[in-house]
Amino acid sequence: MVKTQIIVRDLEVKEPVMLTSFPGIGLVGTIATAHFVTELNLEYKGVITSEVLPPVATLIDGVIAPPIRIYESAEYNAILIHSDIPIALEISGLLSQEIVNWAKSINATKIYSLAGVATFEGKHRVFGAATTKELLDEIKDHVEVFRTGTISGLAGSILNECVYQDFPGFALLGETSGFNPDPRASAQIIEVLNNILGWSIGVDRLIKEAEFIETQMQKLAEQTRIQEQKVSRKEEFPMYG
Repeated sequence: MVKTQIIVRDLEVKEPVMLTSFPGIGLVGTIATAHFVTELNLEYKGVITSEVLPPVATLIDGVIAPPIRIYESAEYNAILIHSDIPIALEISGLLSQEIVNWAKSINATKIYSLAGVATFEGKHRVFGAATTKELLDEIKDHVEVFRTGTISGLAGSILNECVYQDFPGFALLGETSGFNPDPRASAQIIEVLNNILGWSIGVDRLIKEAEFIETQMQKLAEQTRIQEQKVSRKEEFPMYG
């Protein structure tokens, strides 16, 4: 059996909201949670490890950090799971199960899976979906309901696991035009979270530094594109992730 662990130091939050992001189209979720980390000056409190993850270490200001990190915001009573690496299709189910199991163990109230959706229309809408109709009612006034399609990668796998375990789950999908990093779509997701949860996370710096972020994250976007293409060869339907 593959060994996968979630290792976390003592948490302050009680019954938190959980945000998850893994590299996908436009790196929309990844950029959003990275912005939360910098804007709120968060330090990571834990990691997700697995023997099937690629042998990669992340550098943060010259200090080594594992590529999948867990952050805590006591101010907003939130947990963030942020990944710097694309996740292979073969381990998505296992990782999703671990994440939802852990969310339940810390009494999290719901999971928001943050990702992107490519429409090539350039409108920067935010599409939303939920694991039940009742939950969809909670967000439908803040998003464009994502009525038909599929959500690929770990973003979709986490939501499937929420359904299996009867755990509240939402998808927030920032509209983007393709695989290139899209900080503006990430900003739209943050604004929607602000509206839904009553938060006040600023996005001015994200918009101001959009071009720098696009350049900085281009390599990860290319790695993600290659990973998504492997998935698309196995799918009949359009994908969003």
